This record gives sequence, structure tokens and C-alpha cells, in this order.
Amino acid sequence: MSLDFTTATGLRMLLTELHYAGPDAWRHDPDAGALMRYATDKYASLATKHGLEPDDAAYAAFNVLRTDAVRKAHDPWAVTTRAVQVALIYDERANGLLCSTHQARRAEVSAHHDADRFGDHETSLLDYHPAFHVQPEVDNLDLEVPEAPQVTMHDAFEMTVRLFTALGWPEHAVRHAITYVSSRLMDSGNRATTHEGLRKDRLALHTLDLTQSSWTTLLTTVLGNPRPEHEHTRRGHGIWYRFLLGETPADLLDEDDLVHAISASAPTVDPHPRLERLLADVS
Repeated sequence: MSLDFTTATGLRMLLTELHYAGPDAWRHDPDAGALMRYATDKYASLATKHGLEPDDAAYAAFNVLRTDAVRKAHDPWAVTTRAVQVALIYDERANGLLCSTHQARRAEVSAHHDADRFGDHETSLLDYHPAFHVQPEVDNLDLEVPEAPQVTMHDAFEMTVRLFTALGWPEHAVRHAITYVSSRLMDSGNRATTHEGLRKDRLALHTLDLTQSSWTTLLTTVLGNPRPEHEHTRRGHGIWYRFLLGETPADLLDEDDLVHAISASAPTVDPHPRLERLLADVS
């Protein structure tokens, strides 16, 4: 008579029978086969969550179900589930670290981040990896170097408007949007904070009458990409900061990715009629 191994009691009884039946019982007993099929289905989603196959979960479950700890547990299914989960976690870490599961279980190994492959990132290795970020050298104070002309916030504002306009944005649309961004930037004093706040600003999106794509591109282009891997790169600085450092719209027009992003996001509709009132409120 088959046991209902889906319950804690039934599983404990089946595991006990298999244990005393000898090592070949797991190979030939029909209940053992049914149990493994059930376990494979039960832990398939858990395996998928960790980027693994259902067979990986079944293998982990098979190893756990034959232990004394599971057979003698008050709730053998609970113990099995936790053990399978831990095994899959370390299997996933091993795949990411390009090492064996045994090594991935060692604290000094698992503390490392997953191996970076050249093809895993949309951006160039030179852009995102900190090893390639070079700080500007300090000028030799003994040399007479002509001082670069000071770029003001107003200058950076106007250069931003000119760049967007040259790439297809209506001047009134970009001027109003940049005015709104600059007011929020002056309030927060931090580009990353401003970017995060404006990205979720549904009122601004509606009143400026921009699509989410156009609005996001403008924020990321002007204020910089806030993701940590771009922190010390040109993409992370944003064009406003780069203008303040002395770059010009002509310099930025040589960057194909930047030109494509701005031109592809150009809006095709007029701004909302309540725009002037909104800008007056935030100024």
C-alpha cells in the first residue's frame, strides 16, 4: 500500500522503509520514484528563482531525503525545503563565481562578487569599471597656464537648451523642462537626489506634457546617470556638470550615443497650457 508522502507523517514512514530496505530501494521502489517526481515538481520554481534547472533541485532533494536528519525530523518536508533552498543558493553562487559549490560555501570565497564577463554589460568596460577611472592630474603650479573662462549656471543652462534644440527638441519644451529641473536642483543641492525625485514626479510629467521616455532621457542626460557604476564617468556626470567643467555643445555632438538618445526622445506635442503657472510656483 502506497504511503501519502505529501504529509510529514507519510514522508517520515516512507523514508524509514527505504532506509531499512537497503541501498537499492531508492532505485527500484515505485514509491521512491513517485517521491522524487513530486519533489522535482515541488522545488522547480525554487530552482528557477536561482537560475537553475528543476533537475538541480531534484538532485539536492535526493541527497537531503536520504539523511538521518530528515528521516528523524518532526517535519521532514520543512527540513528538506530549507536544505534544498540552501543548496540552490550555493549552486547559484558557484555559477556566478565560476567555482565549485564546495568552494562557494567558504566565506572567504562567497564574499566576492560574481565574475564580470565582457558581454554582460550594455556599457563598455572602460565606462563602468572603476579600475579604468582616472582622476585628473593637478597642473604644475610652476607653469603659467592661462585660466579657462568661468562657466556660469546660466551659461550651462543656455548650452543645454541649444544642444537639445539642435537635436530636434522644441525650444519652448526643453527650456521649460530645464527650468523646472534647475529649480528642483537648487532646492536639493544634489544631482542624484534631484534625479530620483523628479523621476517619480507625475505632476511635472503631466504638466510639462512629456512622455515618460522623453522625461527620463532628459533627466538622465542633464543630471547624469545615477547608477553607481557610472559615478565617475561622463555618463554619470551629466551634460550640465560637463558644461560647467568647460565642455561645449560641439564637444558633446561628437558622442553618437548621446546624440541618438536626445534626438530619439524629442517630444512632438506642445507643452501643457498650465506650464507657466507650475513654473511660477516652483521658482
